[in-house]
Parts: sequence; C-alpha cells; structure tokens
Amino acid sequence: MAPRAKPSQKAHPKKAKKWSADVMRRSDALDLEEGVFTKSSAKLVAESLKRSAMRSRRRKGTPFQSAMSMLNFHINRAGKSLNPTQKARLERAKDELRRLFGRTSMKKKKPSGKKASDNGLRRRTH
Repeated sequence: MAPRAKPSQKAHPKKAKKWSADVMRRSDALDLEEGVFTKSSAKLVAESLKRSAMRSRRRKGTPFQSAMSMLNFHINRAGKSLNPTQKARLERAKDELRRLFGRTSMKKKKPSGKKASDNGLRRRTH
C-alpha cells in the first residue's frame, strides 16, 4: 500500500502580499501626497508628483526621473484594475510632467510609409 500524500498547502490560502503598495508608501524616491493618482485631472497629478520630487532629498535621479518613474510604476502595477478613464488620465499626466519640467515629448512620429530610397528614382537592374 502506497503512503498517503500530504495535504496541499493550497488548502489554507495565504494572505496576499502587496509589495507594490508597500513600495508606494515607503519609497526612498518620493514622499507622495495622499491620493495623488486619483486626482481629477492629469495636470493636478503631474503638479503633485513634481512637488514631491522637488522636495525629496532621498532620490537617486533627477526630480523629473523620480516623478516619471513613480507614475510609470503606478500605471504598470495597477494593471487591469485601472479603468480606461483613469489610465488615460495618468497617461496624459506623463505629457503634463514633461511639459512642467521643460522636456520634449517622447512620442514617436508615424512613418509616412515611404522609405528614403522610394523617391521614384530607382535604378533598374536587368
């Protein structure tokens, strides 16, 4: 007779660990204002992040890098729990942050569909 298998540890669900929430609360980069990511406009979110980044003395990068990093971290970690309206607001906050810090937009221009060599002057090879 074979020995009985031990009961699965899944029978006792573990408390879910929210490490990302802990990062947001105790980050060395920024001391965030309460509810910063739920503000009503992208401009308010960006202004709050800029204020936090400018005040912080513990950050490792520039204020812009710290603010943008925290915003990206929140968007990436919130994932599917962000509704489309919130996500769009936070994506607009990135552009607003760039504007507040005097940075240019990082958006790529769409290609025209033609290559530089497609100017109609191709040489024929037979």
